[in-house]
Amino acid sequence: MRVAIVTESFLPMINGVTTSVCRVAEQLAALGHDVVIVAPEPAPAWFGPIPVHTVRSVPVRQFPTGVPSGRVEYLLAEIAPDVVHVASPFVIGARALTAAGELGLPSVAIYQTDMPRYVEQHSPGPVAPQVARLAWRWVRRIHALADVTLAPSHAAVQALQEHGVERVALWGRGVDTALFTPAWRSHPDTHTLRADLAPGGEVLVGYVGRLAPEKEADRLAELHGIPGIRLVIVGDGPSRPALEAEFRTLKWAGPAPVFLGFRTGEALAQAYAALDLFVHPGTTETFGQTLQEAAASGLPVVAAAVGGPLDLVDHGRTGLLFDPARPGALGACVGHLAGAPEERIAMGGRASEAVAARTWPALTDELVGHYRRAVSQAQERRLALDAAP
Repeated sequence: MRVAIVTESFLPMINGVTTSVCRVAEQLAALGHDVVIVAPEPAPAWFGPIPVHTVRSVPVRQFPTGVPSGRVEYLLAEIAPDVVHVASPFVIGARALTAAGELGLPSVAIYQTDMPRYVEQHSPGPVAPQVARLAWRWVRRIHALADVTLAPSHAAVQALQEHGVERVALWGRGVDTALFTPAWRSHPDTHTLRADLAPGGEVLVGYVGRLAPEKEADRLAELHGIPGIRLVIVGDGPSRPALEAEFRTLKWAGPAPVFLGFRTGEALAQAYAALDLFVHPGTTETFGQTLQEAAASGLPVVAAAVGGPLDLVDHGRTGLLFDPARPGALGACVGHLAGAPEERIAMGGRASEAVAARTWPALTDELVGHYRRAVSQAQERRLALDAAP
């Protein structure tokens, strides 16, 4: 198939949308499909052997946001794909879905970002609910244009359906089990990193992700009274200075938290492997890719019992789910596992086994099936229109 991937985010920006697009594009190309990417500037002209076409962008909250101009339709007409894959549509994705409909191109929309919750969090208190309703109206309008909408978790599927989005199917995300693996624990560099982070044999509790308000990393302050642990934060973002300042004001029972900054590739895999358990405090995840990476690395995961983590954490077997509405619940879960090394190891082993089959090749095979479904639905719709009086 010839596939045009239109994405709201791409390199050099690193986030969940970018990572998913990169892995899908690589796997599609490896399977022999013809792939073209359309992304906001300043994306590179090529991603490996895959051509990348850019549209003009403007900065919005440090993100290059594509301008939904006529260039999107021009590019899709020029590319002439068999299917248009739109990653996390909101701005240029909306224009791409409109253009696909006008050009008679089948389309698949990937729901990945909980934009209504995001804009609600960033809106003044009194107007936040109204802004969220408007955002849902926009999401509903966008996804009505798609032949198929794919959501990454059962919670996301349910949320879309409850807000009137039709033709929704479940499609998760793959994880690179060759990169994220417990085997890194025996690597000398991992031993060195762990010795630096836990000179007193502390239990290392890690968070990996972007440091931004919607990630709710400030909840990690709840861990300050737990003895014998050290909090390790991997990632960067606009909230980092405020988090560092806040954590300095707290009296930690163990060593103060350490910020390792942004890491990728083997350096990231080694950071996971150096940890004893993984924690994710956010409540707006439609999926939670870092939870899968941590599980693949053999770590038990502590996460909020809402959204994507409900699909990824088997409570009591591969980790623990905490009630984000109950003060102290996060700390109680971390404190319990910090004092139960045998339980941690057993959970980590089961977590690694649970994600072993969730490879990107397997998930891409599923995705191609959804592409074919979108093509069939688009054909049926055209036949129905042709037959209408």
